[in-house]
Amino acid sequence: MDQRCAWVGSEVIYLDYHDEEWGVPEWDSRALWEKLILDGFQAGLSWITILKKRDNFRAAFAGFDPDVIATWGDQEVAALLQNPGIIRHRGKIEATIGNAKAWQRIEAAQGFDRFLWDYVGGAPLQTNFTDKDQVPTQTPLSLQISKDLKKAGFKFCGPTIVYAFMEAVGMVNDHLVGCPCHAKVSALAVRPD
Repeated sequence: MDQRCAWVGSEVIYLDYHDEEWGVPEWDSRALWEKLILDGFQAGLSWITILKKRDNFRAAFAGFDPDVIATWGDQEVAALLQNPGIIRHRGKIEATIGNAKAWQRIEAAQGFDRFLWDYVGGAPLQTNFTDKDQVPTQTPLSLQISKDLKKAGFKFCGPTIVYAFMEAVGMVNDHLVGCPCHAKVSALAVRPD
């Protein structure tokens, strides 16, 4: 009998995220940036904490528009530090502003989507794991992407964060083979152009 991936809890928000969003290839530059930022905010916390606050984050961070956020300064940081709907961590908030500026540079040069998807040849990696213990927390590829993001000016993007991001945005299909979403996500492996 098929069973969801072992990390999924029983809360509806988590089930919906797993079934409808996690592992589905994301091709949009802005949406990729949003997910990377949220994965950075997750550092040291559980993903469900971020998931439950995601709408608050979107409202507080101007819909995760990097062109808007790149213009922010001390006044916006101070306001965000008073917002109980998000994770109020000065370093992560300030990193988001710097990451918006880094995104702008990459987006102008080649497109943030192409920058990321070129690491996997433009198509999701299919891992075909059968057990949760086979799924890594980081890989040599996530380490390389992390290094390159940091070189480009990003923060809160270590190799474990990057690997979780790669799973979330479908750069790697880590749904277990026995999960009903594995085949569904595998079928989405071609970029719609």
